[in-house]
Amino acid sequence: MSHPRKRKGSGHALAAGLALLLGSVTAPAFAEGPTLSEEAFERSKQLYFEQCAGCHGVLRKGATGKNLEPHWKKTAADGTVTEGGTLKLGQERLEKIIAWGTEGGMNNFSDILTEQEIKDLSTYIMMEPPKPPEMSLAQMEATRKIYVEEKDYPTEPLHGRNWENFFVVIERDVGKVAIIDGDTKEVLAHIPTGYAVHVIKASEHHKLDEPENPGRFWYTMGRDGKMTKIDLWQTPDKMLVSEVKIAYDARDVAISGDGKYVIGGGYWPPHFAIVDAQTMEPLKVVSTRGMNVDGEYVEESRVAAIYTTPNEPTWLVAVKELGQMWQVDYSDLDNLRIDKIDSAKFLHDGFFDPTGRYFQIAANASNKMVVVDTKDRKLEAMIDVAALPHPGPGANWNDPNCGPVAGTTHLGVGTVTVWGNDPENRADDAWKVCYEVETDGAGLFIRTHPNSKYVWADQTKHPEPEIQQSVQVISKETGEIVKTIQITEEEGNAAVHFEFNKDGTEVWVSKWNLADSLEPNGEIVIFDAETLEEKARIKGLYAPTGKFNVYNRSNHVT
Repeated sequence: MSHPRKRKGSGHALAAGLALLLGSVTAPAFAEGPTLSEEAFERSKQLYFEQCAGCHGVLRKGATGKNLEPHWKKTAADGTVTEGGTLKLGQERLEKIIAWGTEGGMNNFSDILTEQEIKDLSTYIMMEPPKPPEMSLAQMEATRKIYVEEKDYPTEPLHGRNWENFFVVIERDVGKVAIIDGDTKEVLAHIPTGYAVHVIKASEHHKLDEPENPGRFWYTMGRDGKMTKIDLWQTPDKMLVSEVKIAYDARDVAISGDGKYVIGGGYWPPHFAIVDAQTMEPLKVVSTRGMNVDGEYVEESRVAAIYTTPNEPTWLVAVKELGQMWQVDYSDLDNLRIDKIDSAKFLHDGFFDPTGRYFQIAANASNKMVVVDTKDRKLEAMIDVAALPHPGPGANWNDPNCGPVAGTTHLGVGTVTVWGNDPENRADDAWKVCYEVETDGAGLFIRTHPNSKYVWADQTKHPEPEIQQSVQVISKETGEIVKTIQITEEEGNAAVHFEFNKDGTEVWVSKWNLADSLEPNGEIVIFDAETLEEKARIKGLYAPTGKFNVYNRSNHVT
């Protein structure tokens, strides 16, 4: 299931999209077996979509989480047949699993859902899953809205601020993005976006065809599939310039190296859509259904992550359940070239090496980091790491023994794994584990900056509050933890995600309140990157999660 969110009015921003997604599906009739009232079925359907589908899939066939179909059967290569399913587990067992979680990494939902919600949700997943509809280009076009015409875009910033040191911050619970001035620490705007924005990307510097004013335009992707375009040169009240919906459930977005196109990836329907970066007009949609690396057909093969390759006219599309990276060449949309690169399941998130040639992405269910050579468009290596790697935006740095390295945190264990990533100059160390750091708890994000002596790792997945609320700082020189910082002692809060300011002198950490709220309940805590001492706190934010510095993100600073 997804990261825990206490439900105080949860789903308010999702209701319209969910109604569109599953509104025509009603509770199936059963001659015998589990049943729910129509009201309980609809409520549980929404709960499942919000809390469970991200890991277990809309069709419940599993990915990072286990298969939750009422009954499933799997035949091994040797002919052995294994059967299981939620019906076999039964009501009582399912309620315990949802309430108390599992050692395999599923969250404890006893303080997130009510007893009745847990009971109904357990019954719901013993019933046949409703199948949601597809989405055509025409349906996407019907959702497009223009708030500022292209002819009215300013030719220079209208606010006189250092916009390259702005931070674009996800405010998860209220479906907004905050724009914060990194110099003055002022919150300039709260921009309405899609529900529970997962990722925000900017136009980036590119070696082949430089986009105009890299970092000026930002594109968000909400879990409801809504893509919004933000112009940082506008006055705060005009920064939202347009939007379009490309899926019912989605996670990621990226901008072509020339700044002409934007690609959005869907969880449902399992596809990616390419839109015009200026007008947000949908141009092309491509299904990602297909055969996985095990030779099995997968209907719900979702797009987990998308990245713009810094040196090639391509995007990398991580097709989660297939265990494939698709390198999509956008130089000719009419004759779209897609190189499908087999690797491992289930692909999630990643980052480039400093040269921009090699992409390093977590295959979390396989406990591997996958490396793709974007120049030759092929698999370069697969690195065995600890349980459930999750690097987030990742981190590259220089190690005194192994030379250039990269690292990841893990969802399944308190470990930071570090490997060499310079095959040209350090071939003997490339794609091999250099060392591991034992941390206090499993985490989601790791981050550093070329001007910093340290690597920062969070521990958000640990169940103990004190550890969940703390971050650990690792020395690049020694590979040892030099400081553990507890950013809060407030109940129901966690420390999550890091971002450095433009020159690398500050580290911004989110104090993330786990309770959904329509009131500002989170903060960003700012630390001196050299002394590791707290400098300031930015309040008035709604569950701030990901933070993205304009200069660092548009210049590939990892």
